[in-house]
Parts: sequence; C-alpha cells; structure tokens
Amino acid sequence: MTGPFKLSPLPYAEDALAPTISARTIEFHYHKHHAAYVKTLNELVAGTEYADMKLEKIVRNTAGKDGEKEKKIFNNAGQVWNHDFYWRSLAPKPSTPKGALKAAIEEFGGPDKLIEELAQAGKTQFGSGWAWLVSKNGKLAVEKTPNAVDPMSKGVNALLTVDVWEHAYYLDYQNERPKYLEAVLKKILNWDFAAQNLSREDEPVRAAA
Repeated sequence: MTGPFKLSPLPYAEDALAPTISARTIEFHYHKHHAAYVKTLNELVAGTEYADMKLEKIVRNTAGKDGEKEKKIFNNAGQVWNHDFYWRSLAPKPSTPKGALKAAIEEFGGPDKLIEELAQAGKTQFGSGWAWLVSKNGKLAVEKTPNAVDPMSKGVNALLTVDVWEHAYYLDYQNERPKYLEAVLKKILNWDFAAQNLSREDEPVRAAA
C-alpha cells in the first residue's frame, strides 16, 4: 500500500475474537473495508497539504468543512481513525475495569447501566455509525455518531467504540444488530485500553500507541 498511511496491524489474530466476531467478518471488515479507506485516503491526500499531516490532525482539520474534497478526505480519514480505534477497543480476553476506570463506572451508575446505555446508543444510531464511551473532566458519558464522525474530531476524549456499520456484524448476526451489541459489550471490550485513554484525558486522543 503506497502513500503516507498504512493499514495498522490488528492487535490480535484474525480468529481471536471468535465466536463473538468471526474470522470471516474480520477478513472482510479489516482487509476489505478498512484497507479501502486507507487506500482511498492516500489517493485523496497525494499532493495536498494533508499528505504530511498526522491522521488525527487531518480528521480535525477537515471536520465540518464544506468543500467536496475535504468532505471526502474527512470521511476516509475518519474511518481509518475510527477503525484503528475500534480494533483496539476489543480484546480476546478482556480484563475487568479497575482503579480510576472502575471508580468512574461506579459514579456513572455501575457496569450494567454503562453497558445498557452503550447498547442503546448502538441500537438507536440510525443507519451507519458508532457508539462511544467518552470521558469529560473525568466523568464518563455515552455518545453515538453517524458515518465517519467521531468525538475526537470535536475534542472529546474517546475511551472505547463499537462499530455499528452493517459490515461490522452482518456476516455473523445478519440484521440483528442488538445481538451483536450484546455479545461485544459483554464479552470482548478492552477495558485496559479504556483505562489508558481515561488516564490520558488531557492529552490528544490516539488510535494507536
């Protein structure tokens, strides 16, 4: 893949999330959809001021722009960033929340309430989009965004995300998005990643280490 941006490696084997997310879904989602966003982004930024920018800066600098070129760059850069973040939001054998994250979850209303609100955000996101766990001044909140939009582009600190585009779940769950959300939220969320992001709330939010 030529250009300044590369397809980030998965943080686990392609079959590591099965049966919650199958290797077949990973094959299409990661190698087809995610890779296509990277390829298109490289084509779009070639010869522009964005070619030398970091991914996060491109997302922030093109968010909300009216120009057709900027919209295309934002959509693809946002999807690259969101997918990088999504893969790291999942773990084959996640640990339980502890420390500051556990305290923040208790203040939110407890783990059951948190999972319930994330599931509701994912279920009610009309069409394609994302459900996010974010932090604002140390307090947790749940948000949903459409298409390529993410909280980071608005300066909000993201802790975890769940992809609710159909390609994230259709091969495994067909049209039953709630079942996909229930499985992901209860079985494979990467709470260590969330804790790391919570501890860095005053720093720029990253998708990769």
